[in-house]
Amino acid sequence: MYVVRPVALADIAALESLAALSMPGVHTLPRTREKISAAVERSIASFAARVDLPSEESYLFVLESLEDQSLLGTAAIFAAAGSNGTYFSFRNDVIQQVSRDLNISHSVHALTLCSELTDCSQLSGFFIRNMEQAGLEAALLSRARLLFAVLAPQRFSERFFVPLAGMTDADGQSPFWDALGRKFFQMGFLDAEKVIGGARNRTLIVELMPHYPVYVPLLPGDAQAAMGQIHPSGELAFNLMTEEGFQADDYIDIFDGGPILQAHKNSLRSVTGALTRRVVEGVTPSRAGQKINYAIASSNEHDFRAVTFACDALEAQESVGLPADLLEALAVASGESVICVRI
Repeated sequence: MYVVRPVALADIAALESLAALSMPGVHTLPRTREKISAAVERSIASFAARVDLPSEESYLFVLESLEDQSLLGTAAIFAAAGSNGTYFSFRNDVIQQVSRDLNISHSVHALTLCSELTDCSQLSGFFIRNMEQAGLEAALLSRARLLFAVLAPQRFSERFFVPLAGMTDADGQSPFWDALGRKFFQMGFLDAEKVIGGARNRTLIVELMPHYPVYVPLLPGDAQAAMGQIHPSGELAFNLMTEEGFQADDYIDIFDGGPILQAHKNSLRSVTGALTRRVVEGVTPSRAGQKINYAIASSNEHDFRAVTFACDALEAQESVGLPADLLEALAVASGESVICVRI
């Protein structure tokens, strides 16, 4: 059995072990203990804060096995991307060019540096151990953070986006970066990521990146082929996010060219399909014969918990019967409310 919960100080050593499993250039967690500790402390402060409008808060969740209390994964939300600056990305544009004298017209794919995702809520940090074997627990980890947004909408924007890792080779080098960013930063991909710390809101981006549209046909073929493509480690996250309702194509990452998925919250399954139900102790016997898997989350935003549970469809019911061990995992009592969504 698994539970998704907010990160705690006691998790720092386990997070170091998880961070060591990620590939070079595909960082989902900080690499050093100092930076991991800072991320954990910032998350704890964010969960404890009383928030009316999203700002610099970041929320880090962990997936824990209740059998041995081991950590198997992480997922995060930044309340407002670029809250202490501007979040930069490349927007996919089409430029129309016409010559009346030659009777020629054509469309050119171009990349334009933009800040349109600034202040949107950013999903990030999704990583799960043994990703290729992950089952419902992966969907729970991804879905739980959105259920937290359902529980506490004042903490987040109306729009969400998810940057996914782009294509890199075995040495962590990016063909997109080599063709574009290297020309302006004069350093390799991994060095640039280290300098900027994974952020996309640093002043040096606008100081060094081209301010005018980049004509894609002028880029080398391997760089063009890498645009909008996902690193194999991001395929699970991509599938979960597109099933959720996120869409790609509008934006790509300015460093590795990976896709940036985005959506209004009202088009997300976790928002539109969320049900609030009263908890009763004890499993209700199935009457339908075919159970449905649900992510079920507590209604306490300062002590949030989420688990999976299979039961009859809840749409026509006023309550959900849960066994004692799940009530304990959720830290809820009979009669309290939970949020449920199909996974």
